[in-house]
Amino acid sequence: DEPSVGLHSRDQGRLIETLKKLRDLGNTVVLCEHDAQTIRNADWIIDIGPGAGKHGGKIIFQGTPKELLKSHILTGDYLSGRKKVEINVRGSKLEVRSDRRTSNIQHPTSNFLIIKGAKEHNLKNIDVKIPLGKFVCITGVSGSGKSSLMNDILARALMRKFYKSKEEPGKHEAILGCEHLNKVALVDQSPIGRTPRSNPVTYTGAFSFIRDLFSKTKEARIRGYRPGRFSFNVKGGRCEACGGQGVKKIEMYFLPDVYVQCSECKGKRFNRETLIVEYRGKNIADVLEMTVEEALEFFKNIPGLFQKLKTLNDVGLGYIGLGQPAPSLSGGEAQRVKLATELSKKATGKSLYILDEPTTGLHPHDIKKLVWVLRSLVEKGNTVLMCEHNLDCIKNSDFIIDLGPEGGDEGGYIVATGAPFEISKNKKSYTGKYLKSVLKT
Repeated sequence: DEPSVGLHSRDQGRLIETLKKLRDLGNTVVLCEHDAQTIRNADWIIDIGPGAGKHGGKIIFQGTPKELLKSHILTGDYLSGRKKVEINVRGSKLEVRSDRRTSNIQHPTSNFLIIKGAKEHNLKNIDVKIPLGKFVCITGVSGSGKSSLMNDILARALMRKFYKSKEEPGKHEAILGCEHLNKVALVDQSPIGRTPRSNPVTYTGAFSFIRDLFSKTKEARIRGYRPGRFSFNVKGGRCEACGGQGVKKIEMYFLPDVYVQCSECKGKRFNRETLIVEYRGKNIADVLEMTVEEALEFFKNIPGLFQKLKTLNDVGLGYIGLGQPAPSLSGGEAQRVKLATELSKKATGKSLYILDEPTTGLHPHDIKKLVWVLRSLVEKGNTVLMCEHNLDCIKNSDFIIDLGPEGGDEGGYIVATGAPFEISKNKKSYTGKYLKSVLKT
């Protein structure tokens, strides 16, 4: 299942050769994958779609890579180059972009975040300058020190400075330039919650708007129901048989716990009296079963709620259910729910967004949506910093910090810094070598 996750294009080539050797020994290799390099090297491709969620589930293509290139489906369009992940920001309008040839960070008004003497794990006492107000990618082969630099040192140090986090930052001398920031958002892939009580609308705050709407209906006012009545976390309106979870947990002791649907509420989470109240013909359980896409249309005349739902849709999560339990979301989906939550907050223009491989598990079409969102954040004066291997994402950045040259003890150095086109000309950079091919197409 997605063996390319976390791999640099150089390492991905080695993985492909290993898979081919397994095949040549008479074995069958089946994998789910979005990586273009891997798809091109497959013998047979099965493409499922055409969309996600209820819009998917159909086989829309079966055949060889050559046949896929000729087919007019999304995967074929991106693989052949008919469609590209290319975004540019001009003024406030996002348009198709030309290659970003040089970085403009030498402008005298540019500010920097500077990490001095980074030496956590394999980092070789390096000084790193991160331009602020830009889309910055930290790249390098697997094990080159990217996570040590961004997560262990920078993220932990800033979380301690701004939010008094108790996590100890990795070894470094100092971080300069913090005065240019007033907010730091760490958008990682950890779960948004570990129980069915947590879901996309509770995490983003959209559920408060929904509960408020239901409490203002005529039926709710007659019955004296307040917004809390429509919460499955509060006694009164929820199903008490399952505590508002919609499922009951069966402990299996030496095996993972099993969840079964509540026989009392049939998974609806609320009691009969609460479900009597309807807003535009839907009760609270019906609304939680809607997808983000459906809810956008249903609540289009409620500005505050519409905006929160729109951000979920903008990051490519239109297919998920409003009340989808947090444990059922993948790491990539959880990360995008967090990103949507940050997007719905008022922009300060001095925010730093830190993301670790946000393209994990994404089709090129979804990567294009994500890059659009990230570039729009930068357009407002914010800084986006991420560790990334996906070339489509990297080529759309303003500035690259490439670590290496290898992984482990042979890594931890700065190999190259600059705009994507500048990196592509650097013969010492593995990232530059592979970036050159996507900048040409």
